[in-house]
Amino acid sequence: MTQATTTTRRLAAPRRNLPARAAVVLLCVFAVAGCSTIKGWFGSKKDKGPEPAELAEFAPSATVSKLWSAKAGKGEGLLGVQQGPAVADGRVYAAAVEGGVRALDLQTGATIWTYESELELSGGPGVGDGVVVVGGLEGDVIALDAATGAEKWQAKVDNEVIAAPAVGQGMAFVRSNDGRVTAFDAATGERRWFWSRDMPLLTVRGNDAPTLGPGYVFVGNDDGTISALALADGRELWNQVVAQPDGRTELERMADVDGTPMLDGATLYATSFKRQTMAIEAPSGRPLWAHDSGGAGRVGLASDRVLVTDPDGTVWALDKGTGTALWSQPSMARRNLTGPAIHGDYAVVGDFEGYLHWLKLDTGELAARVRTGRDPLRATPVVADGILIAEDTDGGLNAYRLGQ
Repeated sequence: MTQATTTTRRLAAPRRNLPARAAVVLLCVFAVAGCSTIKGWFGSKKDKGPEPAELAEFAPSATVSKLWSAKAGKGEGLLGVQQGPAVADGRVYAAAVEGGVRALDLQTGATIWTYESELELSGGPGVGDGVVVVGGLEGDVIALDAATGAEKWQAKVDNEVIAAPAVGQGMAFVRSNDGRVTAFDAATGERRWFWSRDMPLLTVRGNDAPTLGPGYVFVGNDDGTISALALADGRELWNQVVAQPDGRTELERMADVDGTPMLDGATLYATSFKRQTMAIEAPSGRPLWAHDSGGAGRVGLASDRVLVTDPDGTVWALDKGTGTALWSQPSMARRNLTGPAIHGDYAVVGDFEGYLHWLKLDTGELAARVRTGRDPLRATPVVADGILIAEDTDGGLNAYRLGQ
């Protein structure tokens, strides 16, 4: 367990706004994960890390068909917020830093409604209980009717929101970039409570949505821990270390749990930038197993295995019950891979050149590859009803199905 400070408050007055873009410089750390130096910071200008691996040739064993493409608006560019879509009830919801929010038909990509906004919407969308919630670079939080796109309420938090809110059980949970989680009534926008945790001096740029369980909110923290909060009032029920933030420098101590913790039954799976992945008994916080591979992105959950990508660009498959490594795929080294998504019998990751790679779940062999465009893919792809949707950093959306 860790002794870092945590705070829970109900209906407390907001603090003075913190600099919304203060952490943008840490995008450099995220963008060069796996490189030996950060140019101009830790070495001479002539120092260069290893180049990204060239794409390996292989004979495709899976067929991938493109269904549609669309545009969410002006994307995140170099902000490093890993903005991705959400899917619910046959609709794809996508936000843009400039361009508002759009609802698209999952099967065709046709626009159902558009919400225009002058705000820079960097976090979200999150969807649930008939509500779509997004956050912005200035701490704005907006809730829309999922069916029509009509605005239901607006609220404000004290720092930029670059994670998708979690919506469910009558509440919307917003994780801002200062380590705070704020709970709002999903119907009215009334603030119910907030919880905060001290931040390390140096963190990986980006964070992800909280996870909801029955009566619980699970949050990945930048100090390498997972916290379980009581959904009703924000009390911390337990805190578990996934990776120890040890090392001689702040850079070496980075241990962020930035990907959404994934809940499967009563087991919670999380991975950290410190290359540690852990399975946790969700009600108690008791560790079930740990493995020394992983990364800052989300984990992918298949029926019998957990998929993770590490900072070097290796994809790992771990046994779901024991954490034993089943295979690793290192051929995409230093290509800044997204977290893995599960698409049928395949794991799918995106890279910095806009490629999507399908790997066989049973062996890790490359099975298919497509290029969505020339813009990087940073957000983990989303899969619903057999359709995979990927959003690039320019706000482009592309949907794919396995088979002809």
